[in-house]
Amino acid sequence: MPGEPPPARRGGGRRTAIILGAVAAVVIGAGTAGAATFLGGDDNKEPAAAGQGPSRTQTDGGSSSPGGSPAANGGAVPGPAEGITLSATGDIVMGMAPGGLPPNNGKGFFDPVKQYLTADFQMGNLEQVLTDDTGVGKCSAESAGKTCFAFRTPPAFVQNLTDAGFKLMNMANNHAYDYGEVGYKNSQKTLDGAGIKYTGWPGDIPVGEAKGVKIAVVGFASYKWSNLCYDLDAAEKIIKEAATKADIVVVQVHQGAEGADKTHVKPGTEMFLGENRCDPIAFGHRVVDAGADLVIGHGPHVMRAMEFYKGRLIAYSLGNFAGYKALGYNGTVGIGGVLKVQLLGDGTWKSGSLTATYMVSPGLPKPDPKKQAIPFVSNLTKQDFPSTGAKIADDGTITPPAA
Repeated sequence: MPGEPPPARRGGGRRTAIILGAVAAVVIGAGTAGAATFLGGDDNKEPAAAGQGPSRTQTDGGSSSPGGSPAANGGAVPGPAEGITLSATGDIVMGMAPGGLPPNNGKGFFDPVKQYLTADFQMGNLEQVLTDDTGVGKCSAESAGKTCFAFRTPPAFVQNLTDAGFKLMNMANNHAYDYGEVGYKNSQKTLDGAGIKYTGWPGDIPVGEAKGVKIAVVGFASYKWSNLCYDLDAAEKIIKEAATKADIVVVQVHQGAEGADKTHVKPGTEMFLGENRCDPIAFGHRVVDAGADLVIGHGPHVMRAMEFYKGRLIAYSLGNFAGYKALGYNGTVGIGGVLKVQLLGDGTWKSGSLTATYMVSPGLPKPDPKKQAIPFVSNLTKQDFPSTGAKIADDGTITPPAA
């Protein structure tokens, strides 16, 4: 309810979780790209899905010990007085090998929107794998006659993510295993080599740092290679654990039915092609109750409403950000945005904004001169969350509802 106090922090402080989705980015304040460095948090922990998928090693030259908490700083709020900036996007597909790749390994792919992504800590949803053909994929002989999409670019395309300033990619989604376990491992190795962290593997809690503030990011989806967004008890448990390791907790979640007509957020479980795509409202509220500060949703391929719950922002879907020869770009599915938020070092909301983007043929991200995302998300928010929805001004400024 508007005016409710944020949840009490676990482990000596309050944590913040973010769910961003689709084509949007979350930026807190006005920081500089490259200001965040990652620490390995539980990187060698056994995954919850026994016997499934690769192990993880994310060191990046940082300490492997868990992050601190405000208690470790004598009870003071960590970080600078102005807080830190975060940015995030929805779905990113840089090509569809072998025949649907941009020239020159996609050099300059994100240049038109790079300035809107710049933040102390930049995130995106990697809706593809970074690997050469593994010979194993979901679009194999047994899928003949069925609609099937497998998204892959060669490993060299990771340079585009580096050039854009991304520090972490979510791999909890339905395309992370498009080329099997080997393809998933290859994506991890490629991101490791570029110094980009990733989240989503069951039980994994990567921890980053920006301006002295530790940031844990936990990815969820509906698949064995991810933390399960429909297992609310398990989700609560891992978020509580994340809250003991960092000052701010961010949730990335790939959930919801897909399609141009799936723009509304409604109570209850969403199904798509026989899959349990989770209950977005129940999930978002549960992880915030557990200590999440920001929730970033994606998955429906369209933008959805934004809600404040106990002082924390839940962006239910950010839509499509980039989908070169892979995702539709006409109409509603082509509308995206960069969500920018500024949080204090204890996860308290300070400010936010939505910058409108859209995809142009054949699926490239561009700034939207018509700024379609702003009234689109604002209207959905008014309809779906009349009392708890975010207030989105004509210029994209985001504020909590009045108490």
